[in-house]
Amino acid sequence: MKIVVVNNFFPPRPGGSSHLADHLAKKYAAGGHEVLVLTAGYKSAPPYEERDGLKIVRIPAWTLPQTRLAANFDIAFTMSPRAKREVFALLDEFGPDVIHQHGQFFDLTWMTGWWARKRKVPTLLSIHTRLYSPNAVNNLIYRVADAVLVKPLMRLHHPRLVVMDVLMDRYIDQRYRRAFHGKAYIPVGIDPEVLRGGDAQRARVEHDLGDNHVLLSLGHVIPQRSRVALVKALPAVLERYPNLIVVVIGGVYHDEFLKLARTLGVDHAIRAIGARPQKEIPDYLAAADLEVHELDGQGFGTASLESLAVGIPVVAAIRPNNFIEVVLEDEKHLYLSGFVSETDERADPESLAAKLIEVLSDPSAARERVSANARAVVEEHFTIDKVAEKHLVTLRELVAGRGTVAAR
Repeated sequence: MKIVVVNNFFPPRPGGSSHLADHLAKKYAAGGHEVLVLTAGYKSAPPYEERDGLKIVRIPAWTLPQTRLAANFDIAFTMSPRAKREVFALLDEFGPDVIHQHGQFFDLTWMTGWWARKRKVPTLLSIHTRLYSPNAVNNLIYRVADAVLVKPLMRLHHPRLVVMDVLMDRYIDQRYRRAFHGKAYIPVGIDPEVLRGGDAQRARVEHDLGDNHVLLSLGHVIPQRSRVALVKALPAVLERYPNLIVVVIGGVYHDEFLKLARTLGVDHAIRAIGARPQKEIPDYLAAADLEVHELDGQGFGTASLESLAVGIPVVAAIRPNNFIEVVLEDEKHLYLSGFVSETDERADPESLAAKLIEVLSDPSAARERVSANARAVVEEHFTIDKVAEKHLVTLRELVAGRGTVAAR
């Protein structure tokens, strides 16, 4: 097949969807498929690149002002008449059989969907992020944007949607009804081998961590992954383990947790070191006693699976049936914090503190309890090889049914 992979976020830009798109594209190419990647320009990355069997084109981009509405996130957009002409010309020249898009609110998804509608080419769209905010005003704006912008543009090409978990399935049914053509239930995928064998000493020396307990918190800090519950739990945890250091890796696009930490007097225990290249992540995983960041009722993403893959204890606030075909059990695969309430699935700070203290009381025993099962569940369901094959099965189905695209 000739496959176009589309994502405004793509390496060297860090991030979960960026790395997933890259891993999948490389697997498609390794399987003998011809792959073109369309992405937004990023810093000094070259406008054209060939590597790992991929042809990568970076469209010149501009960045939205960092605002609270966008969680201060530096979202790159390419939209312009020139970009539209360039994208259409690239697609016409390549002649794809199918397009795999990432991100329903990215303009490259909208442009390639428009082209696909005109050329009657099927599309597969992976929904990575729910447009949701704990802020009521922002959430209303997001709902309106979904209704008046994202859904109508999705309806243009009626993609099949990749559904990664139960929360996303519910969200899709609520927001995008009648705008898509079927669902493919495929979880996020990771490459466990690149995460194992990290050098713990390197990370500990670089950040002067010494022999202290290390709580690793992976992923960008945004309202949907705010770390606020973690900070609220820290006073009780630090009372028992004053040598604990919280290392936050990722861009800080929402700094409420840092302000709260200063208010509670626990800011001395937090080191927010920014985004790091993916090649360095194994070192931090090797240095950590546990990983904690899924605390806001937003599911269980790439960074958490990466931690499971290396066998370190993960503490999270999720439902065991977060994934559609996989159950994650408390104290078998990970450690589950209680919720604020049955209707509020954010982590309860007291429950979270108790769970963190439990793990820190004997990190080796905590790891031993879950490590083998965590690694096994990742190998069985979440490796990039298995996830890529599920994507390829879906892409082949779309190509085989290409004649039905015109009838939608």
